[in-house]
Formats: sequence, structure tokens, C-alpha cells
Amino acid sequence: MSYAERREAILEVLCIRRHDTYRNLAFEFQVSRETIRQDIAVLMCSYSIETVRGRYGGGVKIADGFYLYRKKLTARQAALLVKLSAQLTGDDLATIDSILRQFAP
Repeated sequence: MSYAERREAILEVLCIRRHDTYRNLAFEFQVSRETIRQDIAVLMCSYSIETVRGRYGGGVKIADGFYLYRKKLTARQAALLVKLSAQLTGDDLATIDSILRQFAP
């Protein structure tokens, strides 16, 4: 596995787990902790990754709300949801509004 493939795999793992330790990642990818630290440093330049200090809760995590392959609504899908939301009230309207805020372009 090349360093680029490993970094992509680390990013995918972090997006699924949301938090992990350097030790665990090093074991999983069969490299040293220092190699993982370097990979994380490179990834932090482009992605919402944070390091967390602490003996037991420390490690690395993906920032809340960041997802690697987040899908977006097309303009046409968003327009339809806006049109439908005019007929809704209460919790249903709040749900449509949250979908639009989160996924609309």
C-alpha cells in the first residue's frame, strides 16, 4: 500500500469511527506511530481532522459534521422539497427544512 492509499484509508476509517488512537491506527495499518502522526499531519492540511490530547481519550478525530462522501441534493431536488414544504407544518416542516439546510447546494 502506498502512502497516498494509506492516507486515504486512514481518512475513510476516521470518517466511519469518528475517533481513534495513533496506536490503534498504527497497528491496523502495520506502520509505526510516527508514520501515522506524519500521515495525520498531512491530512490535517486538507481535511477537518483534530488531534485530542489525553492518555486514554487522546488520539485523532474527525470534526463533528464532516463526512467524506456527503451527497448533495441537486437544484431540482431542492426546489421540489421547497415546493412540498409549503404544504407542511410542525415536525414535518422542520424535517424538510433540516434536510435542505444540510444537503441543498
